[in-house]
Amino acid sequence: MGGRGSGRRATYTGKATTEESLPLDVRRLQRDGLLSPGQTFSWQWTVNGRERASIWIRSEAWQVELAYSYTANGRPAETIRQAVMLETTSCTLGGSRPWFCCPTCSKRVAIIYGAGRLFACRRCKGLSYGSQNETADDRALRRADRIRKRLGWMPGVAHGHGPKPAGMRWLTFDRLCYRHDTLVHLSLTGMAKRMGLLRDQLQDISDDLDRG
Repeated sequence: MGGRGSGRRATYTGKATTEESLPLDVRRLQRDGLLSPGQTFSWQWTVNGRERASIWIRSEAWQVELAYSYTANGRPAETIRQAVMLETTSCTLGGSRPWFCCPTCSKRVAIIYGAGRLFACRRCKGLSYGSQNETADDRALRRADRIRKRLGWMPGVAHGHGPKPAGMRWLTFDRLCYRHDTLVHLSLTGMAKRMGLLRDQLQDISDDLDRG
């Protein structure tokens, strides 16, 4: 995710899912104390610890101003400055909650996305969540990896089981292992079926070519 850093600007291009785009969460900015008027700071997105893109942000009383470099289709980089209005709503137990006003539809949203030339909300950018595009076996594999992370095991189901975390009850450990193994089985079964279907499709194409 993003964070404060060197301030080096990077270029980027948008993609079709929220995970592949550049999310800017107003709640994160507030938690980090970055919405006070007059602040100027850099914000980075990283992948595997390496910077993927960054922008400058200046906070004002009723808006944030984004400054970044954008390029597409091999054209020269363009410096973009975009103002995004802020709104606040009262919380039930006191205090207030900030929102972005989407620059395109003006709806209150917590997250805007850098997908394309300008930032806007998910719906205006036509973005889907990555999980919406998953097959059942992809979803099972992702859930199995989530259990591995909870158990402190090495990522990737190919690495097999790891040890029981210190302090975890054996009953909980056994339950998570059973759930993990069930998800791995579902994932491998689904992938095997897909590979079998692919082989059948390739064979049909080969047969058509032979007949032609």
